[in-house]
Amino acid sequence: MPQSPHNRIAELHNLAAHAHSAAAVAHGKGDHLSAHDLSKQALEHSMNAHKLSEELAKKAAKSSKA
Repeated sequence: MPQSPHNRIAELHNLAAHAHSAAAVAHGKGDHLSAHDLSKQALEHSMNAHKLSEELAKKAAKSSKA
């Protein structure tokens, strides 16, 4: 069964939060390269969640007008 858009958005936000936490740990250990990569990954997850949220909002607006 496919995942609902709301669940996918929540999953992407959780992945972003996890990547931010992992980046903070890596940074604290002096592993700045890994921290940078994890921060980029967190940003990507956040942007994907935002994009999916916008798409969902547009669909909701269209269906409410119909």
